[in-house]
Amino acid sequence: MASEHPLRSRWASLSLVAVWLFSTPGLAQVGTPDTARPADAPVQAPSVAGALPAGPQGSATEARPADGDPGPDAPAALEQGRAEEPSTAGLSLDARPASARQDLADDAPQRPDFKPWAVPVAVVPGLLFHGLAPLVAGDTHTAKRLFALEGTGLGLIALGGVPIVLTGASRRTIAPLYAVTLAGFSALGISALANLYAVTSPAFDPGVAPPMLPPLELELGYQHVNDTAFDYRHFVTVGAQARFESLRLLGTVRVDPAEGNTQVRLGGAWRLLGAPERSLVGTDGSALDVEAFGQFHRYPTEGFAMVSGEVGLRGRLAMSRISPALAGSFAEVSLGTSLETYTYAGAVSDGNLHDQLLYTFGYGVWLGRGGGPFRGEAMLYYDHRKDSFVGGLRSRGGGIVGAFGLRGRALLTESWGVAAEVQAGGALVGRLSLIYALGGER
Repeated sequence: MASEHPLRSRWASLSLVAVWLFSTPGLAQVGTPDTARPADAPVQAPSVAGALPAGPQGSATEARPADGDPGPDAPAALEQGRAEEPSTAGLSLDARPASARQDLADDAPQRPDFKPWAVPVAVVPGLLFHGLAPLVAGDTHTAKRLFALEGTGLGLIALGGVPIVLTGASRRTIAPLYAVTLAGFSALGISALANLYAVTSPAFDPGVAPPMLPPLELELGYQHVNDTAFDYRHFVTVGAQARFESLRLLGTVRVDPAEGNTQVRLGGAWRLLGAPERSLVGTDGSALDVEAFGQFHRYPTEGFAMVSGEVGLRGRLAMSRISPALAGSFAEVSLGTSLETYTYAGAVSDGNLHDQLLYTFGYGVWLGRGGGPFRGEAMLYYDHRKDSFVGGLRSRGGGIVGAFGLRGRALLTESWGVAAEVQAGGALVGRLSLIYALGGER
């Protein structure tokens, strides 16, 4: 099968999407935020003890005479003290004096109160004008951020979509332009979901990222596939993932006992930015990973198999960095590329090696509230890949887009939990699994 787009254009598209990913507000600072530092952390602030001249006992306060008269030299000393007093403008929040920290805390945007009348506005006309619902609720800070994010998405869609139309979707330019358009739709989708979350979240306590994920997690479940193009339907799924300091290893196997259809997927992720999953305490869960996977998928009834390898980046941003009203939620974006080849009986075509642009985005919430063993997350997402069980969805224009899905994972006790996923694209896929976490989450 021939490549859909030239490889050079494919890598150009990845570069453009990477620029958008790293330009997302707050993503470049996915380390531990200042507000997550312990309150009792030592502060290294410049000393001002020598701002005033020392008295007989070396005390700056003794420079003032006992009768309260400042003396002839006091005004000059006080002016010198003011001149030498260090500015707090360039210091982080924790490095500033307590009074300055309190002033900043008073001025910082606070999590808004719940306004029931803003919820329907988030749907109509809020789905068209993102940020309108928070504006109606009186949260102008969140409204400005969401309007800006929506504007960025619309701008990227126009920047990529208009040239596609004008060039007739030329093969020479379609890949990078398509990637820019996808980036625009992801920004638009995230701002739309954030608009809904911003006015409903004040009604409940926000979830928090788990302080630690288990070192070893095992999964056993059932997957059902409803695809009119294939006969397979029922799958047994087995999965495992191991977490180390900055490395995470994953493996899944899906087998249809009746048809023999088998998919094996192995790979891992390396934490580039952000705290490791084994020590998330004190962080907001923001991170950036580089991922690499290999996959083998055998179709015995149809008489072929597919082998692929992929590499990409996956970033997660705690939306509380955008606005306090979005606390407890996160946005996730991933981009990558894969090389795939097909093997089948008979003569092998020279064009059976092709590449694929991988792109996903989603909006999720943390389910844990702190205290107790319950921990987890749920995310609504779009996946642009076409070689999965769910496949791609045919658009009205005749093209093939990706699939939409909803997945969740939660530990109900310290060691046992459940995971579920529903996907809709070229097929319908549902999965339900039992999870065993060795050591549990803390």
